[in-house]
Amino acid sequence: MPTLSRKMPVWLPVALLLIAMASIQSGASLAKTLFPLVGAPGVTALRLLLGTLILVAVFKPWRLRFAREQRLPLLFYGLALGGMNYFFYLSLRTVPLGIAVALEFTGPLAVALFSSRRPVDLIWVVLAILGLWLLLPLGQGMESIDPVGAAWALAAGACWAVYILAGQRAGAEHGPATVALGSVIAAVIFVPLGAFQAGEALWHWSLLPLGLAIAVLSTALPYSLEMVALTRLPTRTFGTLMSIEPAMGALSGMIFLGELLTFTQTLGLVSIIAASVGSTLTLRREAHIERVDIN
Repeated sequence: MPTLSRKMPVWLPVALLLIAMASIQSGASLAKTLFPLVGAPGVTALRLLLGTLILVAVFKPWRLRFAREQRLPLLFYGLALGGMNYFFYLSLRTVPLGIAVALEFTGPLAVALFSSRRPVDLIWVVLAILGLWLLLPLGQGMESIDPVGAAWALAAGACWAVYILAGQRAGAEHGPATVALGSVIAAVIFVPLGAFQAGEALWHWSLLPLGLAIAVLSTALPYSLEMVALTRLPTRTFGTLMSIEPAMGALSGMIFLGELLTFTQTLGLVSIIAASVGSTLTLRREAHIERVDIN
């Protein structure tokens, strides 16, 4: 499959990223409803197995050729993709979706923070941090957060940071087709692990329709769209734009799982969205600088 042209409008990768985030959070809400049947590891295995099969059928990754310097980033990309799924679902067992996503976001937020060079970038990062501070039930409500579940979400965030950094190097030439090979790497490790932990409950035909829906919403569609955006946006811009992810997660949890937000958490979402909008408004100038530096 030919690679997409890099001469696309600046707003297009931003729009694809927003669609990817909405899709993945809808899939997470659907996945959580299956936890009582097969557990979080079983849902991870089901999602990765079916999602990988879809991606392989579409992109035919055996046709791809990677330079020597891309192979190690590709390995880390695949491992991070699998770990991100596995740890995040483990956190969802005891942590509400919106809060789990907020904790997981510490990964891309760190990428945005450490790669910032201009004062205006720090404004959006500060707004994102403020949003996370308001979104998380700190202080009097902190005892309601399961510390183990929070730790799993933070581990998923660390994998997310590696996913961003390694994905830009591994997918520079092949774009979304790279996701297929990365998903194969993730599936080789985490599908057997999840299937072993889920046991016989995983192998029921009645789970197949929901499993396919989760695979499409949470893996095949969003990771393909993210790879397009990932290889066409500067690292710090991609990381800061992902600040809208907790808002997407909280909204999805509210609609599909009945997880309501407090007024303070709503203010946090507004702050996070403001950070995303501000980063988008300064994207054109920043992207131009990056292209000049590369050329």
